[in-house]
Amino acid sequence: MAIEIYHNPACGTSRNTLAMIRRSGEEPTIIEYLKTPPTRKKLKALIAAMGMSTRALLREKGTPYAELRLADPKWSDGELLDFMLAHPILINRPIVVTPLGVKLCRPSELVLSILPNPHIGRFVKEDGEVVEAL
Repeated sequence: MAIEIYHNPACGTSRNTLAMIRRSGEEPTIIEYLKTPPTRKKLKALIAAMGMSTRALLREKGTPYAELRLADPKWSDGELLDFMLAHPILINRPIVVTPLGVKLCRPSELVLSILPNPHIGRFVKEDGEVVEAL
């Protein structure tokens, strides 16, 4: 079964999500989106599949969000996409694609709702939080 994760290995939430996918018995295709950003077409498709707005996918923390004044409502979806493509760190993560759906997995346990085998048992996140997914 094909599963993809748009992953940032420096992000704890992304690492936890990847670990949950692996615990479910799947080995996903890992797309390090900071090294290999999605195309404009792919990013639009991911946003549409998640049923969210372009603005909702923007990441603020640790990005040039404030410098670029992206909170200003004047920016169109097309312009926001341009910013994300120019600065992939603005794309919130991790995004997981499975045959059961596409989801921004924040918090990481949201991935369980789109995994073919969500029964991963007791999982301890890097910060010590326990997820019971029996």
